[in-house]
Amino acid sequence: MAGHSKWAGIKHKKAIVDSRRGKLFTKLARAITVAAKEGGGDVEGNPRLSLAVQKAKDASMPKDNIERAIAKGTGEGADANALETVVYEGYAPGGVALMVEAVTDNRNRTGSDVRHTFGKFGGSLGEPGSVAYLFEKKGVVVVSAEAVSEDDLMAVALDAGAEDIVLDDDVYEVICEPADLVAVREAIAAAGIEAETAEILQRPKTRVPLDEAGAGRVLRLIDAFEDLDDVDEVHANFDVDAEVLERIAG
Repeated sequence: MAGHSKWAGIKHKKAIVDSRRGKLFTKLARAITVAAKEGGGDVEGNPRLSLAVQKAKDASMPKDNIERAIAKGTGEGADANALETVVYEGYAPGGVALMVEAVTDNRNRTGSDVRHTFGKFGGSLGEPGSVAYLFEKKGVVVVSAEAVSEDDLMAVALDAGAEDIVLDDDVYEVICEPADLVAVREAIAAAGIEAETAEILQRPKTRVPLDEAGAGRVLRLIDAFEDLDDVDEVHANFDVDAEVLERIAG
């Protein structure tokens, strides 16, 4: 079984396509604003902001949009004070644990939307802490296994603070503490190695294996969450063959 990093790669490509229609820019701007609000507007000194800005650049978000989002977070916009990050926990069909991260200015609206989506697609919203213990927050840089040898990647990544490198299907997952992610990502780039994604994730400690039908049900629920305006990220502990994911993703 593989698929977890493959799913992340599929999501990344989908996000780029969506961004060309403007669908993703609001979410990216909100993430930048909240990061600037909580950690300051200095991209170099605020790792969370640096990652949010990099994701926006990867999606071809205009520089002016990025700068406005930072300015809003640092006080040049009264509505920034209303934005906050909220995490919802629950289960998808098949016992797959989900953590749904949202950025919202109205907890009641977002909570209602999340609860409705869980129920509509056969899942269930849980209490805070009900699934969080199944995940650990880590920085993860995904690199194609065809782009570099494991030894070369390890030499660069471990020097920059990475904890481990895991082969998952046809990609390497470079694992590090969230605070080290920017340094690890930059070291990999400086070595001429192209990363597919670099994100702070709730990484599953254990994974639930799924067949194609089960994976389809879970991914429909995840897609529904990601279509909600307030939802920023969805983390899940499912695992499925990479070929199955490719078929489902179409």
